[in-house]
Amino acid sequence: MESQPARSPLEEVERSGLGLGLVLWLFTLVGVLGALYARWAWTPASVTREGVPIQQLFDVILAILLVAFVLVHGLLGYFVIRYRTRGDRPAAYFPHHTGLELTYTLIPAVVLVALSVAGMSLWTRVHTPPPGDPFVVEVRAEQFSWSARYPGPDGRLGRVDNRVARPFNVDPQDPAGRDDITSSQIYLVVGRPNRILLRTRDVQHSFWVPAFRLKKDFVPGATTELWLTPTQTGEFDLACAELCGVGHYTMAGKVRVVTQEEFDRWMRQQAGR
Repeated sequence: MESQPARSPLEEVERSGLGLGLVLWLFTLVGVLGALYARWAWTPASVTREGVPIQQLFDVILAILLVAFVLVHGLLGYFVIRYRTRGDRPAAYFPHHTGLELTYTLIPAVVLVALSVAGMSLWTRVHTPPPGDPFVVEVRAEQFSWSARYPGPDGRLGRVDNRVARPFNVDPQDPAGRDDITSSQIYLVVGRPNRILLRTRDVQHSFWVPAFRLKKDFVPGATTELWLTPTQTGEFDLACAELCGVGHYTMAGKVRVVTQEEFDRWMRQQAGR
């Protein structure tokens, strides 16, 4: 039985170039399918009015990245296959190409400027308080739990003084704080602007509800604000998105979005205790 002749080095290089190009195309396909699956299978639907344009901008950025990813890796695989060594001609060398260099410089620049303008415009809209009578709640973070304070029948939260060693640092001299309701449960009201006051008892934390598409930091010694308008009721995951200590991974909670009637009923129950 005659043995097969050994392949020459050039034949080996040509074959490996074909295989590498096909691997690059397969990698591109898997990457695109993985990104699309993560977007629609793992990302919760937005449940706030502010979150809709944020998600739309995310989707535009994802589409641009996928187009660039496919273009770069698709061409890379094509060039590896098309110009793999065959030994029949010397490699060509192009030290300069003005048109090509302008193309791959100006197009990304225009895209980045457009995304920056869109992002700044969206940032301004999201951080502008919406019109209407807001629902107000103070959310307090501490290692490693959440709690909330709601205004009582007078509709006003008591004044806060960080020098006061009381729950929520409420000034006992302020009559507005005498009917405040405190709870470990965080409620928001659907279909109404919600003004969330964020305060921390200890270190820096971050209020993050993925379904809201919004995140805001708690700053020690200060009160930060987050405005949003929920569009559907339900119970949504809350997590601290700032490394806050050894128990950071346990700092999870729930935000309940309910109707005004449900919240008023819950408040009456709390006041009767």
